[in-house]
Amino acid sequence: MTVSSLDISSSDSKSSLVKLAPVEAVLFDVDGTLCDSDPLHYYAFREMLLEIGFNGGVPIDEEFFIQNIAGKHNDDIARALFPDDYERGLKFTDEKEAYFRKLVVEQLKPVDGLIKLVKWIEDRGLKRAAVTNAPRANAELMISMLGLTEFFQAIIVGSECEHAKPHPEPYLKGLEAIGASKEHTFVFEDSPSGIRAGVAAGMPVIGLSTRNPENLLMEAKPSFLIKDYEDSKLWAALEELEKQGGAGTRSDAA
Repeated sequence: MTVSSLDISSSDSKSSLVKLAPVEAVLFDVDGTLCDSDPLHYYAFREMLLEIGFNGGVPIDEEFFIQNIAGKHNDDIARALFPDDYERGLKFTDEKEAYFRKLVVEQLKPVDGLIKLVKWIEDRGLKRAAVTNAPRANAELMISMLGLTEFFQAIIVGSECEHAKPHPEPYLKGLEAIGASKEHTFVFEDSPSGIRAGVAAGMPVIGLSTRNPENLLMEAKPSFLIKDYEDSKLWAALEELEKQGGAGTRSDAA
């Protein structure tokens, strides 16, 4: 019998952030982390690939989406879907993103508990940045639709870095942009590639099991997994951090 990775002991999850005290910043991925956008990406890819007869006209399934698309940068998706015609792949992903943005305006919803967490961060004057592999137009639209444009002090986009996630560069740039140190910052991520990027950048990563399989997330070595921002494991860890005088105590954290 296997024990779910979400059932990590509360003492493990509580202690994983204590070493950050005093915490000064929080970094967030966007897709699947701030909002449950993967179903919209999946729908857009499935319908548009079906239109062009991809896979012999058989619609892609969720397993294909998770393995080849979810959390990846569009350059890599273009190569995976169109290995013999990279330029066509780039054109396709651009058109798909335009379709995705139309869906966002109609259907985007925040991950449960996000507003509660945002208030916790604001109340303690912590620095914050969004770090994403999404195109900037997508990221800014989603952040705006969630009412978080003023919340984030910087948005770091993978395509504007030399290397996108899973390389650590986007997260290191996020730290630099808001003047935070990796020793006092933690990350929220929902994809294996994003978790690897945060871990490689030297920060503890809290993984969200929004859509991706738990086993794939755990292979990327997050500190612990949560279902959403209402998860008791998250709030136990934040409470333990505060007990150490570790949240909102730095004079430069505004």
